[in-house]
Amino acid sequence: MFTKAKNLETAFRHIRWFTLTVIIGSIGFCCFAVYKSYQLVELSQQRVYILASGKVLDAYASERNENIEVEARDHVATFHRYFFSLDPDDKVIEANLIRALYLADASAKAQYENLKESGFYTSLISGNISQQIAVDTVEISTATYPYTFHCVATQRITRATSIVTRRLVTEGFLRSVSRSDNNPHGFLIERWSTIENKDINIQNR
Repeated sequence: MFTKAKNLETAFRHIRWFTLTVIIGSIGFCCFAVYKSYQLVELSQQRVYILASGKVLDAYASERNENIEVEARDHVATFHRYFFSLDPDDKVIEANLIRALYLADASAKAQYENLKESGFYTSLISGNISQQIAVDTVEISTATYPYTFHCVATQRITRATSIVTRRLVTEGFLRSVSRSDNNPHGFLIERWSTIENKDINIQNR
């Protein structure tokens, strides 16, 4: 009888250890499953699908610091394209300048007002003059904040009798602001100034 009791006690002990092992294993498996689920959710949140021209493009989200110089250069180049790409059409001029002024502070608006008061835009329209710009280089310094930039560009001014090529050099500062449809990079150009704007070639038509 004592032998049976001892066998029963040993059997119960084995069952307890087996049950405890199964419980610990189940808890460990649940924790692992939850951890992998969080990893999968985080990975899926970093992946972005973009629809462009009827095609689905796969993209990955990243920290802004990883691309800050690229975004800053594109912001500066975009501003200059809008501000200096002009055609003899008041609606085109107005549309481009509105887009440009969303990307800069009062320093750009002051230059716009000066050009407007001097009759620059009126002379473009009356003389059927087109002005295009090609941004050659944009240098960004992120060592201090607000960031500084130095932009070198080439202007091509097409008149009825000539094509004038000009060298344009500007500089200023970049401050971070909220992103929006009008300002997708989330920068604002401050204290913008023109360092050089001179003719480098004149070609008769």
